[in-house]
Amino acid sequence: MTIHVGLIGAGNISDTHARAAAAIAGVKLTAVHAPTRDHAVRLASAHGATAYDTLDAFLNHRPMDLVAIGSPSGLHGGHGIAAVRRRLHVLVEKPLEITTGRADALIDEAAVNGVTLGVIFQDRLKPDVVRLKELVDAGRLGKPIMAAARVKWHRTDAYYRQSRWRGTRALDGGGALINQAIHTIDLLLWCLGPVRRVFGRIATALHPIEAEDTAVAVVEFVNGALATVEATTAAYPGYARRLELTGSEGTVVLEGDRLVNVDLRGVEAAARMDDRSQESVSAASPVVADASAHQRVFEDFIRAVSTRTAPACDGAGGRVSVAFIEAIYRSAASGAPVDLGVGV
Repeated sequence: MTIHVGLIGAGNISDTHARAAAAIAGVKLTAVHAPTRDHAVRLASAHGATAYDTLDAFLNHRPMDLVAIGSPSGLHGGHGIAAVRRRLHVLVEKPLEITTGRADALIDEAAVNGVTLGVIFQDRLKPDVVRLKELVDAGRLGKPIMAAARVKWHRTDAYYRQSRWRGTRALDGGGALINQAIHTIDLLLWCLGPVRRVFGRIATALHPIEAEDTAVAVVEFVNGALATVEATTAAYPGYARRLELTGSEGTVVLEGDRLVNVDLRGVEAAARMDDRSQESVSAASPVVADASAHQRVFEDFIRAVSTRTAPACDGAGGRVSVAFIEAIYRSAASGAPVDLGVGV
């Protein structure tokens, strides 16, 4: 059986979605929507799909089984709701939305209409990240004590000028936190669980944008662990992201997409990774050259749809990082810590 995929968006990330879907046997890219027709035509023609510049016409296209949304972040909810109301399964590029209120509206609509909602956090399916999560879930880290998430990337002024939505609060939802650092934040929260309290500061230190290009936060988890988050797009020339998790049984370090340290009691030294200088292309460029991780997301999502089970990151899972970043923004605005109560 052929799975027919439609894309909302025709920019850089939608090109990645198209390449990822096209690499899967039994999957056909069938339609592309973008408000600028030339953009839709360019991407659609590369994959033998039909181009649309109106959303209604696109959503009426058949056959179409699922929609991957790669439009500006602040449009994810509206586009997703329109699709699920047509009984189409929806896979949304991160973030799920730019506020928890909008995220909740999409989650609720998907549930009411009985369709699967997923969020593209492809890092969760990368081999070393899978191993990291397995070590944490197996209790090999012991009692969580401390963590650090660092995303010191670089984006040029041209990167922001090339798009009307990047770095805006209305369509990007913010800056370095909700756009670039959100993948690493997702991993931090995925591994250490709900957050009790956060205190954050943000700044627009370099780029001529509306939102932050630099942010720091101190985090207290429900389990008692403390963490720091650093995020910027102003660190020339850009460095591989780094996630460090320390517990009573040792420390694990993810640099780029590789586990470069697995210093845990009971884990043999041979299990540690040899490459301790892994660079991340994302540190200096928004272009995704290797779509294999996105391909895994599409494969996982199609499996979830066919088996009526949850995808690697469902709507509720995608909401967590939005709520966390929203709390940092609130804290930065008030100058005080934000208590998340039962945690997110």
